[in-house]
Amino acid sequence: MARPQKHPLQIWSRTILLLLVAWAYLCSHGNGLRSLRRITAGRQGGTGLTGQDANGVPLKRSKRGWMWNQFFLLEEYTGLDHQYVGKLHSDGDRSDGSIRYVLSGDGAGTLFVIDENSGDIHATKRLDREEKAYYTLRAKAVNRITNTSLEGESEFIIKIHDINDNEPKFTKDPYFAHVPEMSPLGTVVMQVTATDADDPTYGNSAKVVYSILLGQPYFSVEPNTGVIRTALPNMDRETKENYVVVIQAKDMAGQMGGLSGTTTVSITLSDVNDNPPRFPKSLYEFKVPESTEPGWTVAVLRATDADIGRNAEMSYRITSSDSPTMFDISTNRSTQEGVVTLRKPLDFEKKRTHTLRIQVENSNPDAGFLHYVATTDEATVKLIVEDVDEPPAFDRLSYVMEVKEDADAGTIIGSVSAADPDSSRSPVRYSIDRRTDMDRVFNVHPGNGSVFMLRTLDREENPWHNISVIATEFNNPRLMSRAPVYIRILDVNDNAPTFATYYETFVCENAKANQRIQTVSATDADEPVGGHRFFFSLAHEASGKANFTIRDNKDNTAGILTRRNSYNRLQKSTYLVPVVISDGDFPMQSSTNTLTVRVCTCDREGNMQLCNQEALVLTAGLSTGALMAIIICVIILLMIVVLFAALRRQQRKKEPLIISKEDVRDNVVSYNDEGGGEEDTQAFDIGTLRNPEATEESKQRRDIKPETLHPPVRRTMFLPPAHRDNADVRDFINQRLQDNDQDPTAPPYDSLATYAYEGSGSVAESLSSLGSITTEGEQDYNYLSEWGPRFKKLSDMYGGEDSDSCRDS
Repeated sequence: MARPQKHPLQIWSRTILLLLVAWAYLCSHGNGLRSLRRITAGRQGGTGLTGQDANGVPLKRSKRGWMWNQFFLLEEYTGLDHQYVGKLHSDGDRSDGSIRYVLSGDGAGTLFVIDENSGDIHATKRLDREEKAYYTLRAKAVNRITNTSLEGESEFIIKIHDINDNEPKFTKDPYFAHVPEMSPLGTVVMQVTATDADDPTYGNSAKVVYSILLGQPYFSVEPNTGVIRTALPNMDRETKENYVVVIQAKDMAGQMGGLSGTTTVSITLSDVNDNPPRFPKSLYEFKVPESTEPGWTVAVLRATDADIGRNAEMSYRITSSDSPTMFDISTNRSTQEGVVTLRKPLDFEKKRTHTLRIQVENSNPDAGFLHYVATTDEATVKLIVEDVDEPPAFDRLSYVMEVKEDADAGTIIGSVSAADPDSSRSPVRYSIDRRTDMDRVFNVHPGNGSVFMLRTLDREENPWHNISVIATEFNNPRLMSRAPVYIRILDVNDNAPTFATYYETFVCENAKANQRIQTVSATDADEPVGGHRFFFSLAHEASGKANFTIRDNKDNTAGILTRRNSYNRLQKSTYLVPVVISDGDFPMQSSTNTLTVRVCTCDREGNMQLCNQEALVLTAGLSTGALMAIIICVIILLMIVVLFAALRRQQRKKEPLIISKEDVRDNVVSYNDEGGGEEDTQAFDIGTLRNPEATEESKQRRDIKPETLHPPVRRTMFLPPAHRDNADVRDFINQRLQDNDQDPTAPPYDSLATYAYEGSGSVAESLSSLGSITTEGEQDYNYLSEWGPRFKKLSDMYGGEDSDSCRDS
């Protein structure tokens, strides 16, 4: 904070005042206006110091003195010259300039300077006591020539005398405080504190006095402590909540001319629960449609409370009602509203108005205000029920009907009833919700609600039917209601009993008469009330020549017994036993079930040893699931074997020689073996050279595109008979051609393949021009023109000359 500028007259007046104070201070110490004070270092009256100096000269103690003009300096000195501090003087100083005075310590050379000849000390700058209250310095006298110390170094203190140049400052600005409303007179609000940087031990410069500048008559402040108190009793927050108080702190004990500082205190009255909740009105009216469902809100009330926060929380309750169980009320804690909800359905035709008495009260009352402040309030709530066109209402929530399964179509099984609850009493029309009766088994009479059957029923197929009946008003078909109808189908004894399971029965060849070989039981789809009772017997037509008999165990089971001592599997391996099973209900139902008995060879203990194949499998205890598992395992093994064989075959299969998609004609495939000559090439049919008759088979060459050729002319007059009948070579070449035609890895057209077969030479002998001289008269090469375009050049070279020579001759 910038230091405030002082007026020159104020500065001079304070300087004169301080001088007078200094004069009084000196007089109070009993020496008057003494200007000199001698302080002797070391012991007074000593005889000297022991020891020697650097040159061996014995040291002697000499007395020295410091001459002071004053003991303190005034802070904030405003004079033009340097402020004089004091004078340092040694007894050995003869004023001949041989002694030099030296000053060191706090501020030496900067704040304080010394005249090395005279020893006078001056302050070079304005000093501020609040920055530094005193300075510690050290002084000594030395020989100017030898620079040896004549006096021991002594320490002294320069104190800065305080002046009132700092105003009081508060520790905070602004202050914030809270005090409960309705507090009694003199309640402490808070304490403010101001500090003064001036010297509190000297005068009244730092003595602060507090006073209130703004905030009366509501608050007051204690002058010496700064404690703020309420100045009025029962201040009401609802009337005024916030107050601004300005407090002043002044030094010099509040006297005229002292410095001062101010601060602002923001005081807020905190709320207490001194106000009860109040209804804005004493009577509330709400309209409620009679179609309102239970649990919905029918009314909302809001009471007001001048308090805030927790003190404004309230609770609602119903104190009286003409319909005690119809409504309920709760408090919405976020809005502090009373919410009235419906507990039971309304009925305009029965009661059109409902009256409630609602009370509201403080949830957190303050005990200190209960004796003179009411904490509750009441209001009347009137609920007016509005008529709504309602759908027809069934007299039951659901219906249960029963019908026997043998009932005929059109039989009435029950009825439903619904009525219009409105005063208009509109007629009601009934129908079946076909989404619940997709098969159209039932129907309902549209006028009287009678439910009847459209089809016959089967309890064993579906013992229950669940349908919905719709009731609509004639005057307003959009209004409808539904009622579930549960139809139970009653059982009728219409199913005959049968074997409970499939029996796999066998009899041993060495069986004895009257020996039990099987126990059978029965099942029935019907469900009689008293439970099942089955009777077993042998069919009448088989009883005369039966090999087996049946014994009824009277517990819904029967035993199959043998009637003779032995059976022969070779004579007859299978017997069919017809078993008649009857139930005990009305009307009685019976059925004939055939039991298959197989004859098997058994040991002495009756264990089966040998039977026909089917009986062996069945008696071995292998179920259908086990047989399927065995078959699946066999199939998997066969698949593994086939897969392994395919892999082996694939490994042995030759890789294609050429797999490029480009045109590969005129490529040569080398097999690194020596060929057999012309008869070993695949580029053309070598059989044509050995036997021209082979061309009659119309075989096409693989190295060229097939073309339509003229029928070849048989030229066999020049071939020796032995060569024409060379069947082994022809068969060999034909076999190789067939293999290559069927081999997908065979080289394409214009490729050379060699075979390990050494032929006996070409029937055309050499076609070289080197050998033509000796064979001109013996060979006729005109047939070369019939071998295709690749032999055209040879035909022109040889066949043409022969023709010319023949013409010349």
